Amino acid sequence: MRSTAYDAEHEAFREVVREFLAKEVVPYFADWEKAGLVPRDLFNKAGEIGMLGLQVPEEYGGGGTSSFKFNAVITEETARAGVSLGGFSVHANVVVPYFINICNEEQKKRWLPGLAGGELMSAIAMTEPGTGSDLAGMATTATREGEYYMLNGAKTFITGGHNADLVIVVARTGHGENRRDGLSLLVVERDMAGFSRGRNLDKIGLKAQDTAELFFDDVRVPAANLLGEEGRAFEYLSANLPQERLGIAVAGQAAAEAALRTTVAYVKERKVFGKPVASFQNSKFELAGCEVEIEAGRAMLERALDEHDAGELGAADAAKVKVYCTELQSRVIDRCLQLHGGYGYMLEYPIARMYADARVTRIFGGTTEVMKTIIAKSLGL
Repeated sequence: MRSTAYDAEHEAFREVVREFLAKEVVPYFADWEKAGLVPRDLFNKAGEIGMLGLQVPEEYGGGGTSSFKFNAVITEETARAGVSLGGFSVHANVVVPYFINICNEEQKKRWLPGLAGGELMSAIAMTEPGTGSDLAGMATTATREGEYYMLNGAKTFITGGHNADLVIVVARTGHGENRRDGLSLLVVERDMAGFSRGRNLDKIGLKAQDTAELFFDDVRVPAANLLGEEGRAFEYLSANLPQERLGIAVAGQAAAEAALRTTVAYVKERKVFGKPVASFQNSKFELAGCEVEIEAGRAMLERALDEHDAGELGAADAAKVKVYCTELQSRVIDRCLQLHGGYGYMLEYPIARMYADARVTRIFGGTTEVMKTIIAKSLGL
């Protein structure tokens, strides 16, 4: 079916992204997976062609667009190319919006040009060793001492944590009647004394994406690095969650589509009992079933993209599209791997890496179970 989400400007940008990935990423990606890290200079190159700060206002060096669909194009083309860009999507889709929407004027002038150009990469530190989805239970503290906050605590599973120059840290600065009260956002800069990074965590998949442990030992964070108002972090975090979850849904949908493409090509070439695997009825039925589900996911996703660009995508609808597209990703890739037979378990075949990479999308950005809780609440349950 014909896509209706993108216009000519989006498609022209798609060609720029596709060319960039073919030249700057695809030839080197296997080495990056082995290293567990995307080289820092990739982000400078991406910034030079306008990929990093698409929504950053033009006066601060960004693209000045209000459309998230350009970000979606990058995610789709990354999946099509069979690569990943480390902490790129977290930086562009999740973290930069906080700087755009919450920063005061001095902070915008200080940080936005670098964030848009690739000189400054960012990450956000929410999850702690003892808390996952329960953000209100975090133990990291920031105590105000004159013109500084004294920050202490630890964070884990921080995407892009090793390459990040700026880390938005969620810390407890006070207490209130509600457990969610008293949380604030502080920007920690790379070279601040007492800020250290632990090992690059060894994951099942997403091998080229650095995932860090971060430690804060009496880090003196200037009060000028407070984002927004003290005690309002939970409100700020909640406001950005629909876009974060939509971005994950885009990645899930694009990965499912990429898996189907590579599997259709494989079954046409691979022969069993003297015949192409594609000639067997089971292969046809399995892939036809995948295609139907993918079309349904694409329709749901594009509706969500339209609603988000119109400022109308709510928390429950974002949860729905994340659940559907990430669960779809896992189902389709599993069925496609099965059609590869034993070769599907070999990492030299793209489907094997797709399988390993897929599992986490149903966890980060809010687990499927948390998403269902949000959806149930919207039903009055």
